[in-house]
Amino acid sequence: MELTYSTYLKIDELTDLQELCSKPNEHDEMLFIIIHQAYELWFKQIIHELDHLIKKLGENDVMTAIKTQKRINTILKVIVHQVDILETMTPLEFLSFRDYLQSASGFQSYQFRELEFMLGKKNLNVLDRFEKGSKAYAKLAQRFEEKTFWDYFLSFLTINDYTIPEEVLNRDITKPIEPNKEIQKMLLGIYKNSPVIATLCELMVDFDEGMQEWRYRHVKMVERTIGAKMGTGGSDGIKYLQATLFKPLFEDLWTIRSEFTND
Repeated sequence: MELTYSTYLKIDELTDLQELCSKPNEHDEMLFIIIHQAYELWFKQIIHELDHLIKKLGENDVMTAIKTQKRINTILKVIVHQVDILETMTPLEFLSFRDYLQSASGFQSYQFRELEFMLGKKNLNVLDRFEKGSKAYAKLAQRFEEKTFWDYFLSFLTINDYTIPEEVLNRDITKPIEPNKEIQKMLLGIYKNSPVIATLCELMVDFDEGMQEWRYRHVKMVERTIGAKMGTGGSDGIKYLQATLFKPLFEDLWTIRSEFTND
């Protein structure tokens, strides 16, 4: 069979994936499903790009790493903008099908948890939400034991003759990333003397800010839709989401902002 646009992208299979649970079917459930399926596709692409970026850092290919980080940041802007579309649905329109979601919840997005693990937000308890032997469990267990993006970035700096404290290079990668004064001093030197690497650092800050913006927009969207109600699947809803706000991924890159001078 000749390859066509439809067969290459599997359009028939793709457009058959939106199965409404409401009975009779509620108009707005289609939008809800498509938005969240699109989120999952973008999460998949960001993870794919991060793996590529990490590989390029290991090869000391900083220009490709910069290009890849720019792509990730642009995808993140699209993800944030999708909240605008979801907010065209009123609380009553969401309530028309919410009960049909049963225990389904965004907390069960293993790809977002995988992304969090890659970025240093690791929590072993997350694995308890997924069945052992499942694809989700295997991916999360693997990422939990792998270095974070920040760890790979620091290894890239060692390739470029920057000295990273031994206790940082050999840290327990399953634990949270802790800010480090020596790393901050080194980063200040990079900003003053290494413009190409400094460009990558600024793009990482853009990414960090974008992730925080996405969390904020998501929180406000949930709040305006269901208020303080418990989330689907028995989650704490808005209370939990608010607790995730304003927590940077790359704290050292934020801390040095107050240290910049004209000297």
